[in-house]
Amino acid sequence: MSADIEIRFEAIYARVPAASATVPGRVNLIGEHIDYNGGTVLPTTLDKTVTVVLAPNDSGSHKMRSEGYDGESLRAVNEPASGDWSDGVMGALAKAAELGWIRGGFDVLVSGNIPGGAGVSSSAALITAVLRAARSHAGAVLDEKTLALKAREVENDYIGVPCGIMDQMAVGLAGLGEALALDTVSLETEVITIPDGWRFVTLHSGVSRKLTDGRYEARFIECERAAEALEVTHLCHAGLEESSALPDPLSARARHVITEHQRTLGAIKALKAADSAEFGRLMNESHVSYSGDFDASKPEIDTLARDAVALGALGSRLTGGGFGGCTVSLVMADKADGWLEALLGRHPNAWLVS
Repeated sequence: MSADIEIRFEAIYARVPAASATVPGRVNLIGEHIDYNGGTVLPTTLDKTVTVVLAPNDSGSHKMRSEGYDGESLRAVNEPASGDWSDGVMGALAKAAELGWIRGGFDVLVSGNIPGGAGVSSSAALITAVLRAARSHAGAVLDEKTLALKAREVENDYIGVPCGIMDQMAVGLAGLGEALALDTVSLETEVITIPDGWRFVTLHSGVSRKLTDGRYEARFIECERAAEALEVTHLCHAGLEESSALPDPLSARARHVITEHQRTLGAIKALKAADSAEFGRLMNESHVSYSGDFDASKPEIDTLARDAVALGALGSRLTGGGFGGCTVSLVMADKADGWLEALLGRHPNAWLVS
């Protein structure tokens, strides 16, 4: 437990913290909106983290503070989601109570530097950190894959975001300098070391978004309808030719999902072979598909990705849930500093995440 955050917790709540956990954010290198469509995805972790410190308070309410927000959020333990920043904490504590790890109210302090609304899994990291801290407090045993599934249930059932399992698995299983190849059907994983000399740069576009605004859910529903029309369980495994007969926009959504799955499988092979040119090419194709067929980008992000490549990146694409947030670009490490300076010079509203 970090001494600094422990001291801050004691100063706020006048009690010693019982447990803590630190979880990283993630950036998806390729494979967007296919985790809930039965595809294979390829995320990696960031050097940005969230830390949760907690202790029971012998009441029927949770008292929650985040160093990213002003004031305290005081909410009854059985309160539903309200759109407040604390929904992730509330949902995770409810799940921990369901698992028998905690009872009653808790004091919680959240500290971290994962930007929200950026598509780098700040929500999944927060929920996972709360669950890990609760697990530690209870002395419970639960493997990371199962904990990731519980974290996803919080997103789906409490917060109301119909996300897949990628984010929760990525923040729970991958380390710095590693990519996680995840089959979202079998949940088989393979950790792949990112080659020396490669640098994946994550930039916030300056355009924020919120997954609960309905656009993410709209894409989820469109994919679900496309799968039903094609009579397949997982849209990623549908035939490209058959999907072209669907009406718009379902045909376009299906085309993105099917081809994105194939691009991800190709990117995994390229990563293992240290083939940076091929990996970059697949990233560029991914962005075109995500922006066009999936209609999930913004003009500012399209320009940012295009300029990233024009200035020397091997590949660049929108990452995360879409409609704003971050790009991720593959740059050779020895060229990264000059490339980044030139790109930010063209895009003063963008900023470096990791």
